[in-house]
Amino acid sequence: MSTVSLSRHSSPDFFSRVVESVAAFFEAVGEGRRIAQRYEALSRLSDVALARRGLTRQDIARAAVTGR
Repeated sequence: MSTVSLSRHSSPDFFSRVVESVAAFFEAVGEGRRIAQRYEALSRLSDVALARRGLTRQDIARAAVTGR
């Protein structure tokens, strides 16, 4: 049987990890919103306008994710 004990001395590390995790979460949410905006913008284009960009309708999701 093993036990885990928390030391009060590790609190700054714990809180810095929490802050970093929260920041990473919001960064990921922001990236998701940017992808969704790119997807919406590309999906509104006509097939001719997509072709000018070298894309087809099937390429929209990939292009939105890669930022193309």
